[in-house]
Amino acid sequence: DWSSDVCSSDLKITRQNKKQSNEVDSSFSLKKVIPITDTQKDVIDAFNEDLNLVLIGSAGTGKTFLSIYLALKSLMTNKNGPNKIVIIRSIVSTRDVGFLPGTLKEKIAVYEEPYKAIFSELYGRGDAYEILEKKGLVEFCSTSYLRGTTINDAIVILDEFQNCNFAEIDTVISRLGKNSKFIACGDIMQTDLIKNKWDVTGLPDFINIVDTIDSFDIIEFTTEDIVRSGLVKSYILAKNDYFDKNKNRVDTLNY
Repeated sequence: DWSSDVCSSDLKITRQNKKQSNEVDSSFSLKKVIPITDTQKDVIDAFNEDLNLVLIGSAGTGKTFLSIYLALKSLMTNKNGPNKIVIIRSIVSTRDVGFLPGTLKEKIAVYEEPYKAIFSELYGRGDAYEILEKKGLVEFCSTSYLRGTTINDAIVILDEFQNCNFAEIDTVISRLGKNSKFIACGDIMQTDLIKNKWDVTGLPDFINIVDTIDSFDIIEFTTEDIVRSGLVKSYILAKNDYFDKNKNRVDTLNY
């Protein structure tokens, strides 16, 4: 789906964290990702213009993958920019994650798995996420434990933000401190917020607000941008066509 090759040595992780060295062995090289749709290219252009991004639209279009790639590349090439990535998600379907076994850290770890897979693909090694986490270059947290904190010198990725109510989105963006950058990724058609109609308005309300701010760029992906697989694209096109013809079914299903 993505065209990629191994980057040259100047993209290896050699940055110095304020507290510790982040040097990693020479085999730890980020793959180069080349956009294959116009929308993906728009994301890269907007990121390079130092804009905060809101990426919305169809599943399978690479919104999260591309966001993480751009964040990692920025960390390794921009000496004066942010020095870590903070990935944030709302813990859904139960916000108190009470049904999962183990400690809070173990419960939240379940939601880290997709990002570990992305890091593994981008670096071609299965331990990439764990290494960067230990060196303080990447953090993962829930929207539930952010109040009172300030996130400085970070690229903050709010993922699956269609599952955040407005209060959660508002909390995340109001945590951003000096030298931080914001990316939100989501697909309103995949929301898990079905119990409270007020919750569901969180994403569109947020989009309408940031649409008035010059430092934000809202980029919408369509089914034409689906790169995950031909099967996913065929399915989503068929699903959309089905619900267009059966509009009365939409309110009864969780999409």
